[in-house]
Amino acid sequence: MFEVDRRERVRTQLLDRARDDERIVGAAITGSAASGREDRWSDIDLFLGVAVGIEVEEVLADWSSFVYRELGALHHFDLRPGTQVYRAFLLDGPLEIDLGFTPSADFRPVGDGGFQVVFGTPGGRRALPSVDPEHLIGLTWHHVLHARIAIERGAPWQAEHWISAVRDHTITLACHRLGLPTSYAKGADALPPEVTAPIGEAFVRSLDTGELARALRAATEAFLTELQVADPSVLTTLQEPLRDIGMSVPPA
Repeated sequence: MFEVDRRERVRTQLLDRARDDERIVGAAITGSAASGREDRWSDIDLFLGVAVGIEVEEVLADWSSFVYRELGALHHFDLRPGTQVYRAFLLDGPLEIDLGFTPSADFRPVGDGGFQVVFGTPGGRRALPSVDPEHLIGLTWHHVLHARIAIERGAPWQAEHWISAVRDHTITLACHRLGLPTSYAKGADALPPEVTAPIGEAFVRSLDTGELARALRAATEAFLTELQVADPSVLTTLQEPLRDIGMSVPPA
C-alpha cells in the first residue's frame, strides 16, 4: 500500500492548487479524514466549489489533466449526482484521490459525513435520500426468486450473483433498522453477531447445485429472520411463498 506521508503531500499539493485557482471559491476535506476515522488505508477526499459563471466541466477537465500529468493518475471514473461531479482517480502505489466539484451555490456538506472546511463559506447540510425498506424488501424477494430460477436453469454463476444480492440487501435492511450507515456496507461490521451469523451462512462455497441450493436456503432464512423484526406484517405475507421458492430447490 501507499505511504501515509505521500498521501499527506498529495493532499497538501491539491489544496495549495485549489487556493491558487481563482475559479475555486470553496474547498473542504471530506471522507474519513474529516470525521476522525482516517487510517493508513484511507483515500484523499476533497470537495471543491466552483465560482459563479464558471463551468464545472471546464474546471474538471483542467484538474484532471493536472492529476494525470503531475500526479501520475492511471485511470478514473465519475459519479454525477445532481449538480455535483465526483471523479475518482487511481494512482500507483495504489493511492485513490476522490475530487468533488460543484457550483458554489451547492458547496455544502451532503449526508451525515464529515465536512472540514479549508476555505470558503458552505451552505447548510443537505440530506441524502434515505433507504426505502419497502423497495429493498421487494428487490430481495425478486432476487430469491431469480436465484431459484438460475439454479434450475443450470446457470450457477447467475445463481451465485442473485444469492449474494439477497445477502447484501439483508445486511442493508439490518443496518437501516439499527441506525447504522447503509451505503457500501459501511455499517455491516457494527452489526451484532445474532444478525450477522445467519447471514454468514449464505456465502456460496462452490458452484455445485447442492451448495447453491444450501446457500439460497440460508439466504432466504436470513432475510425472513430480518423481516421478523423489521416488518412483521410483510413477513406474514411473504413467509410461506419465500420458503417455497428459496428453501425447496429440487435435487439436480
